Amino acid sequence: MHEHRVRVQISTGTIEGFARDGVHRWRAIPYARPPVGPLRLRAPHPAEPWSGVRHCHGFGNCAPQQRKYTLIGLGKYQPMGEDCLTLNVVAPEQPPAEQLPVLVFIHGGGYLLGSSATPIYDGAALARRGCVYVSVNYRLGALGCMDLSALSTREHPIDGNLFLRDLVLALQWVRDNIAVFGGDPANVTIFGESAGAHAVATLMAVPAAKGLFAQAISESPASGMVRSADVAADFAHRFVELLGAGASDGAAALLAARPTQLVRALDELIDRGMTDMPGAFAVGPSYGDEYLPRHPVDAMRDGAAHPVPLIVGTNAEEGRLFRRFLPLLPMTEQMIEIMLGDTDAEVRHRIISAYPGYPSAQACTQLGGDFAFGTAAWEIGEAHSRHAPTYMYRYDYAPRTLHWSGMGATHATELLAVFDIYRTGPGALLTLAGDWRSARRVSSDVQRRWLAFGRTGVPGDGWPVYTADDRAVRVFDRNPRVEYDPHAHRRLAWQGFSLA
Repeated sequence: MHEHRVRVQISTGTIEGFARDGVHRWRAIPYARPPVGPLRLRAPHPAEPWSGVRHCHGFGNCAPQQRKYTLIGLGKYQPMGEDCLTLNVVAPEQPPAEQLPVLVFIHGGGYLLGSSATPIYDGAALARRGCVYVSVNYRLGALGCMDLSALSTREHPIDGNLFLRDLVLALQWVRDNIAVFGGDPANVTIFGESAGAHAVATLMAVPAAKGLFAQAISESPASGMVRSADVAADFAHRFVELLGAGASDGAAALLAARPTQLVRALDELIDRGMTDMPGAFAVGPSYGDEYLPRHPVDAMRDGAAHPVPLIVGTNAEEGRLFRRFLPLLPMTEQMIEIMLGDTDAEVRHRIISAYPGYPSAQACTQLGGDFAFGTAAWEIGEAHSRHAPTYMYRYDYAPRTLHWSGMGATHATELLAVFDIYRTGPGALLTLAGDWRSARRVSSDVQRRWLAFGRTGVPGDGWPVYTADDRAVRVFDRNPRVEYDPHAHRRLAWQGFSLA
């Protein structure tokens, strides 16, 4: 396999990457100073310049998390560390005649786990089709996605919404540096999946992100991940209690704790929340400060969010992954009844009635998936479409192997199409039952539309904008089509529901 080294000069110094398979890759480029020591729990600072050549051939640290989530190959785990604020760039090997659109990917993982080094996020297939692809690490869990600023003291200051600040700094890095890779700094699309999709939607309401992206794609954004400053403060105090500290010495305890202690304490807090506060989640953005003044959906609804074109959607069977592997969602009759316990009887009846066969496993799984993802996509689509072009999709495609396994088009399976996994590596095994043609066709359709959207803000032909009048939804499947207000009874059932 032919491979050679490639160097570019960015604002902080020279970096060396490598060329292979028709693309140039640079990995673990620092966009911020390591947020360690006195910079722990503080807003990120731009990376400092270096002399000589910085070798960017391999991935660096991922953010501290449970080790089992850092697997990046057979028996191979990515190292963890607080020094994790890096990004990766993939660009076509042949220099373009004109600047290319830029796609910046924000990984998911419930704001608790994940890494830009995950093999599925490689991005080379997208770059070969005509873009510069960037994938970003950000601080996770208690060190980045939990708002602990209520514990801030003069001696130990703590900033809030750290992961949003990380992502904005990364986007500023893209603005200032992407041209040397062949990218157009004025045409950046942010896209993400799950918590990454939620981060994308939230950035649309962050004043500091204004002008840093021209389009946004939100794949299966999660519900219930935003909290008010008061709820965030309550979680912060509960969290330091688990570290053996109180409000007065909480900040000092946070700065003294080892990352593994913080990961364990947050796991315990979330476990308790599953019984004490069903549906409420300890991590994610908090609103009510200058960095995120309003709830993102409220900002969209009132036209206060950035009015960029948006693609938002969900997968047909979101909940099945969680029923099988990640019991985080309300998907049993007991958990659903607890979740709906304080709800008005009429609203509860309306929600339950929208899922025929309840409390069968299938009905509970669909209800849980809609609660976690469908409601967010419906709300975001409804709110943003009032003020900017919005395109809604539903991803229904699954090869027979995924149907036989009971997964179907579950959470995250659209990533197999977006990143061309059916054509490459282990993903090709999923099509052995005779689905390789359909898998490639759907993959090409998704990639073509994502890239068209990244170039022009319009995702190709045959995909009408989503409006309150007709609610057009593009369905990705063997038989691609447009449906108008599909599952209206489920969408309407959740209107007015809130855990707050």
